[in-house]
Amino acid sequence: MFRTDVQDYDVAVLGGGLAGMATALRLQAAGRSTVVLEAHGHAGGCAGYYRRRGFSFDVGATTLVDFEPGGVGAELLDATGMPPVPGEALPGYRVWLPDRTVTLHRDHDAWHAERLRVFGGSDRHLRFWALLDHLASTFWRASRAGVRLPVRTPADAWRDLRAVGLRGLPAGRHLNATMGGALRRHGLRGDVPLVALLSMLVEDTVHGTVDRAPLINAALGITIRGAGLTRAHGGMRGFWRRLVAHYRGIGGHLRTAHRVARVTGAAGAFHVHTQRGTVRARHVVSALPAATTAALDPSVGRRLAPYLERDATALGGAVMVCLGVPESEVDGQALTHHQILAGYDEPLGDGNNMFVSVSAPGDLDSAPAGHRAVMLSTHTALPAWEGLDDAEHAARAKWVGDRLVDLARRAYPRLGERPVVYEVGTPRAYERFAFRPGGAVGGVRQTTRNSNQRAVPHDIGVPGFWLVGDSTWPGLGTVACVLGSRIVTEKMT
Repeated sequence: MFRTDVQDYDVAVLGGGLAGMATALRLQAAGRSTVVLEAHGHAGGCAGYYRRRGFSFDVGATTLVDFEPGGVGAELLDATGMPPVPGEALPGYRVWLPDRTVTLHRDHDAWHAERLRVFGGSDRHLRFWALLDHLASTFWRASRAGVRLPVRTPADAWRDLRAVGLRGLPAGRHLNATMGGALRRHGLRGDVPLVALLSMLVEDTVHGTVDRAPLINAALGITIRGAGLTRAHGGMRGFWRRLVAHYRGIGGHLRTAHRVARVTGAAGAFHVHTQRGTVRARHVVSALPAATTAALDPSVGRRLAPYLERDATALGGAVMVCLGVPESEVDGQALTHHQILAGYDEPLGDGNNMFVSVSAPGDLDSAPAGHRAVMLSTHTALPAWEGLDDAEHAARAKWVGDRLVDLARRAYPRLGERPVVYEVGTPRAYERFAFRPGGAVGGVRQTTRNSNQRAVPHDIGVPGFWLVGDSTWPGLGTVACVLGSRIVTEKMT
C-alpha cells in the first residue's frame, strides 16, 4: 500500500504496455509528473514476457519495428533521452509455403529480386509490387513525420498534409481501397501462393483478411521488414528492463500490481481507483482495451459504445506455444524468425499457419547456456474457445499446440524432442493473466469501416481523458503504439 495523500500527478496512465509506457515516458520527459498503473507484476502488456525455469518468453511482440535512426521508434528514444536499444537487426525471415519458400529480406533490392523469382515477374506482378512499394514509401514517411488520424481538427488536417507532402497526396485516393481490390485490379487474386503469403502478412500486421484489409495499412504491414526489425538483447524482457529503468531515472512512477477498478471526477481532478489505493491526476490516458476502458467511467463508456458495438465481431485471439529447448533442436537455420503455412486449402489460424521466433544464439538473458527460447503462435477465432469445460479446453489446447510444434518441424526437424519447458497459452490464458476481455488480443481486425478516419479516436470527447494503444489508430504492433503515444503527447502538450 502506498500513501493516498501524496498521489497527485499531472497524468495517470492506465496500462503499462508499450503504448502506455511510451506515452508516460514522453510526458515525463516533457516535464509532466506521471504515474503508470499496471495490473501485472511488470510492464509489457501484449509486448511483454514471462519467465519459466531460466527461460524468458516473449508473449506477443518479439521484435521492435523502426527503432533505428530516423524511425518512429528511434524518435521516441531521441525525444526522451533514452539510449539506443542494444539488439540484433534482423536481416529478414523465411516463409515456408506448402510448395516453396521465400525469404522476406530486409534489403529492398534483395526482396524485390526474391519476390519476382518466387512469384513471377509478369507486367501485372511488377505493377502490383510497384503500387505497394509506392504506398509503403509514402506512408512510412508520413508516419515518421507524425501523421494523425482520425482527423479531428483543422490542425490535424494541416499536420497530415505536411506529413504526406505534395508528392504523396495522390496516394490518398487509395484510403478506402482494399488489398483484395488491388489484387483483383491487377488480375492476381487467383495467384494462390502470392495471396497466401500476403494473407499471412496482413493477418499478422493489421489483424485482417486479405480481401477486407485497407490497402494502405496492409502495404505498411507487409513492408515492416524493410522498415527494420530489431530483436532486443534479452528479448522483450531486455527491452523492458532498459525502458523502465530510464522512465524511473527521469522521475516517472510505475506502480505494478495496481489493477484499475474505476475512474471518477473530471478534468483537473480525476480520481483513479485501484485495489491498492487511489491516485489523483489532472489528466488520464488509458492504454487499456476499449472494452475495459469503457467500464471504468460512465461518460467514457457512452462515448465508446458505438465503436464497441460496431467492432464486437471484429475481435480475434491467439494461441501460443512456449518451448525451452536444447540448442541442438534449433540448429541449421541462418534466420531465427519464420512464418509457415501448412496448406493452401484451409483457413488461416488454429495452426494452419504460424509465426516462429527463436532467441538469438548466446542470448543468456533469454535462455540458459546451451539452450534457446522458442515462441510459436497462431491466430484463432474466439468463439471456438467459448463455453468449453476444463477437459474440453485442455484437449483443444493440446491439439493446437501439438499441431504448431509439428508444423514448426518444417524449419526445425528436431524441435520439441527434449523440451525443458513446453507450455500452451490460449485465449483463456490471455483473459486470465493479461486481463484481455474474452481473451481478445491485437486490436480489431482492420477494415475500411473501422480504421484510419473511422478508427477509435485518441480524444473521445471527454475533457482530460485520452486513449492510446491497439484500440485506437493506427492499431496493433510496436510501431503503431509508439506512433499513438506521439499523437497523444503532442495533443496534450
